[in-house]
This record gives sequence, C-alpha cells and structure tokens, in this order.
Amino acid sequence: MYSFDKDLWHVRARPTGSQDDTKEENRSESPTSAVGAESPRELPNELSAPYEVPQFPIEQIEKKLLIQRQLNVKAAECGQSARSLAGDAVLEEAAKLRATDDDFDVVLPHFQRVAISGEDTSGVPLEDLQQASSYLVQALEIRKRYMDISQQSFCSITARFLRSMDSEAAANHKPSVSVQKHIADHMVHPPFKANKDPWEGPTPSAKDYTIKADDGVFNLYRQTEAGEERVPYEYVKLPQFIQDKNTMCTMIADGPLKSFCYRRLSYLSSKFQLHVLLNELRELASQKAVPHRDFYNIRKVDTHIHAASCMNQKHLLRFIKKTLKKHADEVVTLHKGSPMTLKAVFQSMNLSTYDLTVDMLDVHADRNTFHRFDKFNAKYNPIGESRLREVFLKTDNHMNGKYFARIIKEVASDLEESKYQNAELRLSIYGKSPGEWAKLAKWAIHYDVHSDNVRWLIQIPRLYDIFKSNKIMNNFQEFLSNIFLPLFEVTRDPNSNIELHKFLTHVVGFDSVDDESKPENPMLEADVREPRAWADDENPPYAYYLYYMYANITVLNHFRKEQGLNTFVLRPHCGEAGPVQHLVCGFMLAENISHGLLLRKVPVLQYLYYLSQISIAMSPLSNNSLFLNYHRNPLPEFLARGLCVTLSTDDPLQFHFTKEPLMEEYSIAAQVWKLSSCDMCELARNSVLMSGFPHEMKQYWLGPNYTKEGVAGNDITRTNVPDIRISFRYETLLDELTNMFKFRHNPQQNGVRPPTPPTPDMKVVSLKRPSLV
Repeated sequence: MYSFDKDLWHVRARPTGSQDDTKEENRSESPTSAVGAESPRELPNELSAPYEVPQFPIEQIEKKLLIQRQLNVKAAECGQSARSLAGDAVLEEAAKLRATDDDFDVVLPHFQRVAISGEDTSGVPLEDLQQASSYLVQALEIRKRYMDISQQSFCSITARFLRSMDSEAAANHKPSVSVQKHIADHMVHPPFKANKDPWEGPTPSAKDYTIKADDGVFNLYRQTEAGEERVPYEYVKLPQFIQDKNTMCTMIADGPLKSFCYRRLSYLSSKFQLHVLLNELRELASQKAVPHRDFYNIRKVDTHIHAASCMNQKHLLRFIKKTLKKHADEVVTLHKGSPMTLKAVFQSMNLSTYDLTVDMLDVHADRNTFHRFDKFNAKYNPIGESRLREVFLKTDNHMNGKYFARIIKEVASDLEESKYQNAELRLSIYGKSPGEWAKLAKWAIHYDVHSDNVRWLIQIPRLYDIFKSNKIMNNFQEFLSNIFLPLFEVTRDPNSNIELHKFLTHVVGFDSVDDESKPENPMLEADVREPRAWADDENPPYAYYLYYMYANITVLNHFRKEQGLNTFVLRPHCGEAGPVQHLVCGFMLAENISHGLLLRKVPVLQYLYYLSQISIAMSPLSNNSLFLNYHRNPLPEFLARGLCVTLSTDDPLQFHFTKEPLMEEYSIAAQVWKLSSCDMCELARNSVLMSGFPHEMKQYWLGPNYTKEGVAGNDITRTNVPDIRISFRYETLLDELTNMFKFRHNPQQNGVRPPTPPTPDMKVVSLKRPSLV
C-alpha cells in the first residue's frame, strides 16, 4: 500500500495529545490547509459550492500568492529535521556508505514523500527477487569495471553500493574531483579570461616510446636492459569483451528478470506521478522564491549536434547568398583539373542569388525521409549538389574549409549572444588517410574556430565497407591506424604536430555514427577475425567498431593522463534503430549515449541505465522525421522514471526552423508533453552534467558542490531545480539500490542460492536459473 509522509517530522516533535494535534484534525480540507495553513477568509463574491473558484482573476491571483507564501513559511519552519517514513532506513544506509570526508549535515527539503509499507514490497517471489538482484549487481559490476579501466565516469551513488561489498574499497576511496565546501568559496566571475589565448595549454616533454598495434589495439613499448617491454596500460581484451557481452545478452532475455525490471519501472513511473500530484505547488513555490533565475537564463548544453548541420536552413541560405555576392570570384573547387570560382559553380547550375530560396535548398527532412536514412543523408547536399556541400560544409576542400569556419563562427556567435546556450559540435574523421587529423587541426587553429560556448566531439562514420570497395584501404587495421595512430604520436611528442596538440585540448570525446538499422549479425563470435585479417568488403558489426574504439581510447587515456593531458570519453549514437544489442555495447563501453529509443523495448536494460544513471541525449524532432513519431517518443516516460535524459537537436539544418533550435526543441516538448518548469530545468541541468565542459565551468553553471550527491550538490540559485525534485530523485534511487543490494547481500536466505557470476576463465556464458536447469 501507499502511505504519505505528511509533516511527519512535526508529528514526531510534538508531545502526545497537544493542542496542535487537535487543530490539525479539525482543519478544513481547503488547498491551503493541505499544506498546514489556516483557511483563507471567504471572499464575499465566492459561490457557496466549495469547489467553485472566485469570479474575478485578481482574487484568484491573491489566493495563489497566499498559498505560496504559506508554503514557503511552512518549508522554512519544517526544514530542520526532515526525514521520511520510508526514507529513514534509506538515508541511514547512504550515511554508512559515504566516505569519511563527505558532509552529511544537509537540511533535507520539506515535502510529502511516497513510501511502501509491508514486508514484501517488490511484488515478485522471493527467489526471483534474489536472483534478479544478483544479476543486476553483476551487470553493474561489469559496467563499473569497464568505466574504471577507461578513465570514464561511473555514477557515484551506485559505486558506493558496489564498494560496500568490498571491505577494502571504501577505506582506499579518494574523491576523483576536489570540490569547494562552502558557497563563500564559489567563483563569482566566469572561469575563462577574455585576453587569454584559448589554445594555450601544457606541452609535456616527449616520451621515448614505440607505438605498435597488437590485434587492433595500439600499445606503447619502451626499451629496457632485457629488451622491448610493453608499458602496462590496462585494457579489456576482445575475448573478455565478447564473454561479458554474451553474459549481458543472456541477462536481458531472462524472463523473470524482465518481469521484475518491468514492475520496478512501472512503480517508478507511478511514484513520480504521485510525487507531482502532492508536491507540484511546493516545487513551483521554490522556483518562484529564487530571484533572477528562470528557465531562460539557466545553462543548457546541446549535447548531440553535428557541426555540418548546426545552422538552420534560413541561416545557410543567407550565408550562401552573402558569400556569393561578396566572394563570387574566389576559386572554390576544381572541375576536371581546372579551377572554378564560386560564381562559375552557380552559373553551371543556372542559378543566381535571386533564384535561391529555402525550398530550392531542399535540406529539410520531410515525410519522405521516414525510415529512409539514404534520403536523409542526401539532404546534407544543398540543392541536391554534392559540390555545394563540399564548398560550404566541409573542412577538407580546395579552400581548406574557409566558408565552413565562417558559418560555424556565426553559429558560435549566436550562442554567445544567447549567453546561456552551449553546444558540443561533432566534426568528422573518416579514417580514409592518416593526414585527416592534421588538416582538421590546422582548420581549427588557422581560422580560430573557437568559442567558450562550444566544445568538439569527433564522430567516426562506420564506412569501412565503402572505403574497402573503392580500394582506399586493404583491411580494417588500416582504418584504425588512420584514426588512432596520429593521436598516439602527438601524445608521445606534442611538438611533432603542435596544432593537433592544441586542438585536442578542446575535444571531449568520440562518437560513432551511421545508420544503425543496416542489417548485421549483432552477436560477435569467439573466433571473430582480428582487424588485420578483416580484409573483405563486408562491414564489421556495430559491436566490433565500438570495442576497438573503446580499447584504443582506453590505452590513449592512460597515456594522456600520464602526460598530464585531457582524456576522452566514448559517446556513440546508440539505440536509435537496429538490434537492441547495440544498447548492451553502450551500457558496457560508453560513458553516455545519444538517442536510446530502443530502451523502451528492453526493460532490463532500461532499469540498468536508470541504476547506472547513464545520460541519454534524446532528439524527439529528429526521431519524428526518421524513426519514431513524436507522440510515441519515450522521453517523458524516461524522465518520469528517473533516467538521466536530456534534450538535444541532432541536425537543426534538417529539423528546425528558428534561430535557437535548442529552445525550439524544449518548447515543442513542453507543449506536447505538458512539461512543467521544474521538468524543463531538470532536463537542462542533466545536459550540463552530461557535457564535456571543464569542471570549473560546471561549478560556475551549477554551483560549487555539483559533484556531491543529492541536495548537497544542488544550488537552486544556479540551476532553478528545486531541492524537492533533487531530493526525490536521490531518495528514490537510494531506495531502489538499497532494496536490491539488501537481497544481494543475503543470498542464502530461505535456502535459495543465486547462480555464481561467471569468472574470466569460465567457458560457459549462459545464466540459467536453477528452476530451468
């Protein structure tokens, strides 16, 4: 049954039989008395029926203001010792798990909490509960191991529970990021300086290492007296990855585990609906009490946007017209070996500036692109001409990307003008030749394509089959070498390519892109070929691409950390279409993902993404044109359940109409799904947490203690997210983890023994239940 923790701490504080209790019982059930205030004086023009509202708008406003003032007074009086009926055990458990250097003297917000009473709160048989807990903990351990090895982040709350199973881990734990303890220590001014060279950074000395590829993964070797010795940078080998992936795939197909996870997700949805029903006014009052801050002036990051389509179609049209008028005589390309000016290019198409319209550009996605990724890719060509895409939207062309740099800087200027919007733009490295990195870095440095509102991700299209069929390369190892070898070389000796070294300081991670719905075998066999032996025209599966990206990034991160340089994360497109096994790879290998639509079909993975708080950048307008109608998008459901979701634009050129595509994305989502101001601010806060912007910037945007858990990490004056919402999310996650680990810690209860998790040496990867053996 549900029980509501209404003013519980006051009931505990009062003596038995006090007059206050009598007053509480006799209080009328008006909206104001529901929050512990006296009923307002009945207005003379109010109708007799208690459910009628006053006739005049000014009186409605007065009543609402009175309710909100009483809510604020009530919260201030009751905020000193807030504890929930169900939350006591959960918070005590959290206190035990906290490291000794963390503060726990946080005042919890006052709100009505929803709890479940009784012994059996899961609704499933005890045997299924114990086995489900065992499987889920095993999956979380797999992800934590992969994240730790690769220097990527893992949810700190879940990590505490996992460490609680290891008696030595908690004692050895040290926070990875030092946070300022008090608001007085918080920086007042932005963490960037106007006169500082943005490309400035540390330049470590060269290392005397040799770089070699071992089965597709680059390793570093040093000379010793005994000969050549591999630098012991740890990474997951391919056989281990295949075994862990098969283990995870067996888990997500387990019937009782699917039922358990589905029930927990349904419970989370219902709990959130009750929370909103009981606390919506309190959340709104908290937001209104904050001066200056509202949804428009909180920081938002577009965490999934491609640089080649980051402008809207009207912006691109104006830019093309302006360039054609001012720079018509510039040589922009070669045609059959002879140079062509921009004017000649348009003359060859019988077009002038007057003829150009948005409709003629034909870059916007329409109903014909639904489930047609090939037609969608063709939309990148203005007027259907690949030459115009090469001239205006490429970094590697006859003009070395001059026009593309200009339009990117215009987009960045718009972001700076808005002040509160930021973007992580994706630039392409195709892997066709090892010189791509040097050209890209030269483009960025030479044209000074930089903004404090922009960071870069590198997207790697999965196009090996096209390169192989065109005889550009002989095997998959060459593809990997073209992508990763230049990065190892510039990390070993930054002065070998100082432009690339500087550019990499603004790169936060890697993305893997292409049409996920292409037919493939989603499972990797144990005897899969190594990259040097993959020499046919067949494209490797998604998991093969992602593993070798992950493994090389892992070794590269170890090396860059040793050199005192920034590290990278893996943030692929995942779960937009195609097999659900892609989401298994994302769970194991990626710090966060883009899209994640297919999680709606896999309750086990969806619950694991929730427990791990893996960030998901969702783009409903993009999905609406390509794979899933807007009203079927699972974003509101994911948000209600507590998954860490954000809104992003993907391709404004194809999907948006306005100058501020990110605000357009938020506004449409708010209208269609009736999102509250609190929901919108929560999505924006998630986007900042997910992003790769520097720690100092996030402190300035979110507050000095944003890395702390729960309410301690929230500064409502910066995020505009009420402490009530943060506390609800935190306590709910603690509740789920506590229940799961409680049964995981008592595996012998009632004589039920959960299966032993597979060890690296075990050949069998299936997870058969005792009842099915």
